Amino acid sequence: MLMSLHKQATTTPKIRATIQGSDEPAWIVAERYGISEQTVWKWRKRDSVHDRSHTAHRLQTTLTPAQEAVAVSLRQSLLLPLDDLLAVVREFLNPNVELLPIRWTGSGGF
Repeated sequence: MLMSLHKQATTTPKIRATIQGSDEPAWIVAERYGISEQTVWKWRKRDSVHDRSHTAHRLQTTLTPAQEAVAVSLRQSLLLPLDDLLAVVREFLNPNVELLPIRWTGSGGF
């Protein structure tokens, strides 16, 4: 069976199962396997012995070119700080936007 662990994994599924089934204090288990007590507590709380996905669960939403043009125009005409501009963009253009990936161009020096 091919097992895929991330590069910095300090435990295997077999060790994780042993950790989950152990009633010994966390410090003893940690010392035995050369891991931190925090790692022991983490694996004791989990239902599975497999690594979780490292894929982002929330994908960043970007602006359409038209929305970006409106945001740039607002920035240049109102001279809003970026935090305020982000609030305006979320309120009126796109409530799901995470960042403002806007290319600031023009005479305003943005």
